[in-house]
Amino acid sequence: MAARPRSEPFAERACPLAECDGSGWILGPEDVARPCECRAQRLKRGRVRGVASAIPPRYRGVSFDRPPVSDMERDMTTKGAVSEVRGFIEELDERLDRGRGLWLFGDTGTGKTTLAMLISKAALEAGRSVAIYSLPKLLARIRRTYDAEPGGDSYLAFFERLTSVDLLHIDDLGAEKRSDWVLEQLYALINERYEEERTVLITTNLPHDELEEQIGTRTVSRLSQMCDEVPLFGSDRRYGKAA
Repeated sequence: MAARPRSEPFAERACPLAECDGSGWILGPEDVARPCECRAQRLKRGRVRGVASAIPPRYRGVSFDRPPVSDMERDMTTKGAVSEVRGFIEELDERLDRGRGLWLFGDTGTGKTTLAMLISKAALEAGRSVAIYSLPKLLARIRRTYDAEPGGDSYLAFFERLTSVDLLHIDDLGAEKRSDWVLEQLYALINERYEEERTVLITTNLPHDELEEQIGTRTVSRLSQMCDEVPLFGSDRRYGKAA
């Protein structure tokens, strides 16, 4: 009796491309195996282990069909921003392959982080590698590498993972106190991703000139070339509502 093929849902879970049995190899004629295209994706995910890639619990249910995003899409002050994010997700692979990102900026509570999490969630669901950090947590994580034990997670190893992921999502850019060390770390990271044409997704409360003052003109210049800027207007949506 011929072996019964796997069900389609199982095949999708085993291999994101539904090509192999989950091993990363496809058995051809005369029992000759060839690598599945998913193998390169799995190897890449292995290389970037150790970065924060999980969607925070508060944002795991985020969707265009649910509040607050569905409300934002009906609001004239935020409708354009939602449309930009929807367009980005519809062209996700092309944008990530070209290293094109988004720069979401506006006042506190206007929905920047929610929209950014929609993109990161879509990228993870598409099998792309993602690192998600608020700026203060990212800098604290970098500082910890300085105290790593021999054989532990070194600065260079962590920096390489940050620059290797398909999407680097930095929330609250400009929230850290300015110092020469902060300026150096941010420029090194953003410049490396700029040169390698890897996508950056950022949110910030600061207007362009204040962000330059906070993180440096060189870094902002790089981000301007890498990202499409998306403003969000309106009042703080968090007051009196569950986020």
